[in-house]
Amino acid sequence: MVNAPLHRVPGEGFSAVFMLGADDDPATVDNIDAELVLPTGARWSATFMTPTAIRRVLDSWAETGENSGGSWFQCPDLVIVPEGGLDAMTDAFRGILRAGGPEGVLGSLEE
Repeated sequence: MVNAPLHRVPGEGFSAVFMLGADDDPATVDNIDAELVLPTGARWSATFMTPTAIRRVLDSWAETGENSGGSWFQCPDLVIVPEGGLDAMTDAFRGILRAGGPEGVLGSLEE
C-alpha cells in the first residue's frame, strides 16, 4: 500500500500529522509516530501503539536479544490506544486535550 508519508488530520483546536510507512493502512495502523500541532504553532510528539503492537516488538526483541531479550519496553512519548487506525489516534489526541494536555503527556518539540 502506497501512502503519502505525512498524513494531516484537522481537528477542532489542533491538527494531527501522522508519519505513515509505505505499508501502513490509515484505517488499521497500530504503531506510528505523530505530531499534535496547536493553533499557537506549538508542536508535540506522540508514538501511538496498540497493546498488540507492543507485544510484537517485545516478541521480536526476545528473538534478537535487544532490550534484555524483550524484557522491557520504554518510549518517552508513548500513547497506548486500544485499537489501531488514525481515527482512534485522532480521538486520543482529542481526549488528551480535553484532559488538560498535552503538557505532561506528550513530548514537546519546542526548543
